[in-house]
Amino acid sequence: MLRATLLAVAAYPLAGCDVFESEPEPAASPDPLAPLLAATLDLAARHEAAIAAYPALADRLTPVLEAHRQHATELAKVTGAASASPAAPAASASAAPAGDATATLAALRTAEQQGQKAAADACLAAPAARAALLGSISAARATHLEVVR
Repeated sequence: MLRATLLAVAAYPLAGCDVFESEPEPAASPDPLAPLLAATLDLAARHEAAIAAYPALADRLTPVLEAHRQHATELAKVTGAASASPAAPAASASAAPAGDATATLAALRTAEQQGQKAAADACLAAPAARAALLGSISAARATHLEVVR
């Protein structure tokens, strides 16, 4: 009886068995906050470039720069990103201010407005666990608009 059972098991077709067929696991989709993290790093790079080009603006812009760096650090933690490293060289080049200090502040204001809207939209779409962080970032960016006026 044991021998008959072993023969039956051995004769069972293995074609439907997943043991011998392995499909690659699908690639993990990027975190929905990854674009917000990238935009935050870009805002930080823009402020760094403005401070480098116009040192007289340092007292005014450094607190905003530090806020963006802190936001990037927190977003990196939430999204599981390796780190909140500075923007890539190509992105940093686009952050270089054009014109004078007034034009630079106007460009920063536009970037902050876009960043505030993106953070507010992300907050509204996020699960509750992330909404507090995103709401805080959105509120901070609203205050940045006054600094770059």
